Amino acid sequence: MSVWSVEYRSHGSWLISSEFCRALLSGSALLLDPRRRLDWSTLIPPWLRHQRLGLQAKSQNFILEDTTFWIFGGSIHYFRVPREYWRDRLLKMKACGLNTLTTYVPWNLHEPERGKFDFSGNLDLEAFVLLAAEVGLWVILRPGPYVCAEIDLGGLPSWLLQDPGMKLRTTYKGFTEAVDLYFDHLMSRVVPLQYKHGGPIIAVQVENEYGSYNRDPAYMPYVKKALEDRGIIELLLTSDNKDGLQKGVVHGVLATINLQSQQELQLLTTFLLSVQGNQPKMVMEYWTGWFDSWGSPHNILDSSEVLETVSAIVNAGSSINLYMFHGGTNFGFINGAMHFNEYKSDVTSYDYDAVLTEAGDYTAKYGKLRDFFGSRSGAPLPPPPDLLPKMAYEPIAPSFYLSLWDALKYMEKPIKSEKPINMENLPVNDGNGQAFGYTLYETTIASSGVLHGHVRDQGQVFVNTVSIGFLDYKTTKIVIPLIQGYTVLRILVENRGRVNYGNNIDDQRKGLIGNLYLNNSPLKNFRIYSLDMKKSFFQRFGTDKWSTLPEAPTFPAFFLGVLSVVPSPSDTFLKLEGWEKGVVFINGQNLGRYWNIGPQETLYLPGAWLNPGDNQVIIFEEAMAGPMVQSTDTAHLGRNQYIH
Repeated sequence: MSVWSVEYRSHGSWLISSEFCRALLSGSALLLDPRRRLDWSTLIPPWLRHQRLGLQAKSQNFILEDTTFWIFGGSIHYFRVPREYWRDRLLKMKACGLNTLTTYVPWNLHEPERGKFDFSGNLDLEAFVLLAAEVGLWVILRPGPYVCAEIDLGGLPSWLLQDPGMKLRTTYKGFTEAVDLYFDHLMSRVVPLQYKHGGPIIAVQVENEYGSYNRDPAYMPYVKKALEDRGIIELLLTSDNKDGLQKGVVHGVLATINLQSQQELQLLTTFLLSVQGNQPKMVMEYWTGWFDSWGSPHNILDSSEVLETVSAIVNAGSSINLYMFHGGTNFGFINGAMHFNEYKSDVTSYDYDAVLTEAGDYTAKYGKLRDFFGSRSGAPLPPPPDLLPKMAYEPIAPSFYLSLWDALKYMEKPIKSEKPINMENLPVNDGNGQAFGYTLYETTIASSGVLHGHVRDQGQVFVNTVSIGFLDYKTTKIVIPLIQGYTVLRILVENRGRVNYGNNIDDQRKGLIGNLYLNNSPLKNFRIYSLDMKKSFFQRFGTDKWSTLPEAPTFPAFFLGVLSVVPSPSDTFLKLEGWEKGVVFINGQNLGRYWNIGPQETLYLPGAWLNPGDNQVIIFEEAMAGPMVQSTDTAHLGRNQYIH
């Protein structure tokens, strides 16, 4: 679709490019060649015309124009769902009786390098918002700059951490200058999509759960002003959980609450009444399930309990947003982590035990909530769309292989440094450092002894090419066995996900942090390889670089196979029985991490990312390969643990 294209679809709706709509809503489309001019009013859904007053908080009710309005919302993150499936998920939301979409905006994905913005493809925020409007949904936007969202560093770009004095989520100059430049760009896209400009955005959230962080009393007023100064004119909201509500209230901004239990509902609504008087109540996040961490059980929340709590919230006179309505997937390396007593990274699936599954299928929660919201809609709900087909394809048996050590000669020359450099400060990506993936550190040693250092998050230690163990948060020392002469010491460090919530977000630099010591003497003269595993990373491995698979591969290694799709692509799930820990790439798309400690046992592979015929599969495995990768038509997310 071209920048200015408008396409009529057979089912009676227009498909309009996001660039076209931005220009249309801002008036610049009038500068087009008159011969190409259309009747703009035919391109905007009728329910979006004649908008003037916007969403207002009046007494205990929300008012939209002159009518009492209940927000029945659901969260879907566009960056966690293949773009080809956005419409399907939004239609399922509409058919559940919801009227409002909420979504976060991840700064780290939209500005991966300072001053270089990406709103293309799966990150086309405007297209997502306009599609919601086309389907008949209002939008509450949650643009951060910090969003939490169980995403790496809560959605903040890792290049911010290049500054050793950085104080994230404060009015520290280095942070606010970066926010200002990002908001300059982001808000130029968002402003035309607001309700009062004819768009579907009825409210905008100021930051996210700041009360539980609360490092700088000047920070939230700064974010509020930053939004308003750039043209945000819709209702502003905050949202806080029980830990932060008392300190999260901002003058002139409507406070909302995040919770899962009816007990919290009573406590928090009582507190809201005491601090902001007779204002509309809203649960901005009713948690329909919970996220999973590697090495822990799969969290689930009973559908009857969900219905009971949702009923109680609405019957108490509160609007509601279901977090999540559809969770989707932490494709690539975008997952976050928690670090309170111990570091635990989030799994690839963001299924969340939500109303729709990771693959967009219906659950028991969907049926019960559709009946509930349908009884309050005043009109028949549209029929739920058919499920997308699933397929179990023939197993993938890798035929070719390339050990990491052999692959190094095809990569860019290593960075040479007297001391170790953390990922964020590596001189790569035009000075923006490395955000995601692995980093390999090499140096030469001449004796055995005790090696110790700070590795974030996990480092596999090799003497030449032989693995001798791991360094991580708990294990900070390892014994180097007897060696003869000069020997190459290697540490392959993985960023398993930066913490996205808590008081230690300033301390999320990855790789080797500080000096690495052998027998208490700092090692020097490192060669450092940035293994970010972006699409361009694999373009160095032409067909002539791969070897046939040996009986005893040397690890870590890349494995190459083919997934044959006949006749047409459908969603599937990959099961890596016999494999230990690594990452899977299909046609260059990073599906995410697998790890045999669970709970997640399958990786979701969207049919939209497959081609009819042969599809390239690359597996990066750290330690142990199975004979094949199975394809199944069912997700396996691990043994269950009920949330109480």
